[in-house]
Amino acid sequence: MTITDFAGLGLPKELVSSLAKAGFDTPTPIQGKAIPAQLQGRDILGIAQTGSGKTAAFGLPIIAGIFALEGAPAPKSCRALILAPTRELAVQIEEMMRTYATYRRLTTALVLGGVSRQAQVQKLARGVDVLIATPGRLMDLLDDRKVRLDQTRWLVLDEADRMLDMGFIQPVRKIAAAIGPKRQTALFSATMAPEIGKLAASLLNDPVKVEANIQGETVGKIDQQVILSGSKQKRDKLNELLADDSLNRVVVFSRTKHGADKVAKNLGIDGHTVAAIHGNKSQNARQSALRGFRDGRVRILVATDIVARGIDVPEITHVINYELPDDPENYVHRIGRTGRNGASGVAITLVDGTERSKLRDVERLIRRTLPVTGTLPAGSENAEQRGAPARRGRPGNAGGRPANAGGRPGNGGQRAGEGRGRNQSRPPQSGTDKGWWAKLDSEVGKEDGGRGEGKPSKGPKQRWNKRKKEGAQAARAGGGGRPQRRNTSAA
Repeated sequence: MTITDFAGLGLPKELVSSLAKAGFDTPTPIQGKAIPAQLQGRDILGIAQTGSGKTAAFGLPIIAGIFALEGAPAPKSCRALILAPTRELAVQIEEMMRTYATYRRLTTALVLGGVSRQAQVQKLARGVDVLIATPGRLMDLLDDRKVRLDQTRWLVLDEADRMLDMGFIQPVRKIAAAIGPKRQTALFSATMAPEIGKLAASLLNDPVKVEANIQGETVGKIDQQVILSGSKQKRDKLNELLADDSLNRVVVFSRTKHGADKVAKNLGIDGHTVAAIHGNKSQNARQSALRGFRDGRVRILVATDIVARGIDVPEITHVINYELPDDPENYVHRIGRTGRNGASGVAITLVDGTERSKLRDVERLIRRTLPVTGTLPAGSENAEQRGAPARRGRPGNAGGRPANAGGRPGNGGQRAGEGRGRNQSRPPQSGTDKGWWAKLDSEVGKEDGGRGEGKPSKGPKQRWNKRKKEGAQAARAGGGGRPQRRNTSAA
């Protein structure tokens, strides 16, 4: 049976009214599957992509359970604990929990890094209904006995796969152990990797598995496009796209923090209202950027993958991938910032010659071929296959392959392309300048008795080894030997 409204899920009237006031009328698939099971006290293993409504799926049953309790929470304790991998996601969850509980009093607290620790301690001292935390700061307060979890009845791990990627597996296990086994636990993840399965088996008791989207499936009505562009042309292409007024609220994703700052700086120079958000920004700066973006003062938000799952701003019209992520799964999380709650959205990806393989990885993950427009500059189509261009050796022998299998008489089997190394105290391991070996040929050839061009001498590497051996013997004997070449690499 398909449930078409929240009242049919068994939620209290106050919650249904709060949802209606916030504009939520119809449950998403993950909400329709998870909420009834949690109201019955069952543990939940939820597999759902970003933008599928997970916060309400675990938050509404918790609030309903808290409303049924009497009294106040004990000092330094919380009735429900929600763990999130990033600060932005934690802030977003707290905002949504407050929205759901509009008509009833619900005390909440945020525990995360980058902001005042003392203010968090003071708020926890009175006890709260719901604590939303990142694992690192929560472990810090647990170790200092500023918070207790023995009274906690609900535990939620949101974006569990992301927490594992960020190295939070041990803190999560310690936090769960501090709560104890008498709890109701919900674990939500975008993927079901083997590590997630092991974590779920250790934390959940006979869970109900609910799945809204399979791995790699994109959520919502998102029009995905690819535009080929040289790396040096991406700035102009981005400005060309932003000249369209229909790009009203845009998130631009960069692969690195430095790249995000550079893109934001260039957009500011080009006359756009823009803010950047990434891991090197302070928490206050990150929240200020999000507020400006949410209230419309900032049209463009430049971000890295650390917040790909932590930006939930209504009516994001476009997502632009200025660079493709290293992990193709992050592509799905990035574009999930648009097309939320059934709305349509557009995701545009700029791809240069070095990113073609990353694009293929994304297409394999989402199981579809993306439409491609534009062209790459001449000579860049196969850049990711060529890598760094090799130096030219002897004409007619690209890549420094031997010109003659037997070697030219008189030059000791010299290879085209072997040349002077930066460290002149040893022969170059590769290169294309034949001068180094030629000079060695001349010098050591004289020592070998001045063999003429009509008779091939020993190979240059053999003669080099002979020269080193004789020099070492002379040094041990106290003689001068032939002086070694001076190392000029540090000059």
